[in-house]
Amino acid sequence: MISDSLRQNIRDLLGQPIEKMQPVSGGSINQAAKITTADEQEFFLKWNNSAPKDMFAKEQRGLELLAEADSGLQLPVVIGVGSNFIVMTFIAEGSPDSDSHTELGRKLAALHQQTADQYGLDHHNYIGKLPQSNTLHDDWVDFFINERLQPQLRMAVDGGKLSSSISGNFKKLYKQLPNMLTDEPPGLLHGDLWGGNYFFDADGEPAIYDPAAYYGNREIELAFTHLFGGFSTTFYDAYNEAWPLQPSFANRKDIYNLYPLLVHTNLFGGSYARQVENIVQRFA
Repeated sequence: MISDSLRQNIRDLLGQPIEKMQPVSGGSINQAAKITTADEQEFFLKWNNSAPKDMFAKEQRGLELLAEADSGLQLPVVIGVGSNFIVMTFIAEGSPDSDSHTELGRKLAALHQQTADQYGLDHHNYIGKLPQSNTLHDDWVDFFINERLQPQLRMAVDGGKLSSSISGNFKKLYKQLPNMLTDEPPGLLHGDLWGGNYFFDADGEPAIYDPAAYYGNREIELAFTHLFGGFSTTFYDAYNEAWPLQPSFANRKDIYNLYPLLVHTNLFGGSYARQVENIVQRFA
């Protein structure tokens, strides 16, 4: 399942032989397993032999940044990283109780209320396995265009995933964004929050993982939660009670989702490219 060299690295890190490895879902990018050591401790291992050399180190920094916010959201604690793996504490998945989705909404709002002076972050990181630029900006629209949409658009066009003709429609959209997007403070974002990157632990408490963290307009995070489903009406009600969204968020949602759709276009192509084309044509 894993190479002998990786197994030895994990043993050296944990100071215990690996007694058992149980494959678990690691998403579409990485492989993952639950590790049980000889002293019956449990850990979560994620690895990818073709990952960028600093990808897992950047994931560690993101998890630590989110943990420092003290929002109440459960996060795995990183035990150690290598160039092709990360080992974390294992959080057992449970079932939501009557308050779980409410707590997720409230605690995500608390995370977003951790603010910074500028949009971005003091280092770049990754979304999936793709580079995510976090160059600091004072203006949200400038950040959204130059650090989110344009790099992914350029990658998609250069890689043949999108026709170069779409660039003209994006330029038309960019001119409209100052009058379309709202002014929000730079809030701390998970950055890749969809239905597959959270669950409820054995006590029904919300846990998040696999971040692509940075400081941004919270609306881009809330938009992403709508893209692939997995979030309940109770979650949205609780979030809005804790920190109401500005009016007409629904009208801006698809614009913000151009970013994750471009990311998915670059990773997987196919229908994601068509969704990007449809949204841009609608707003350009």
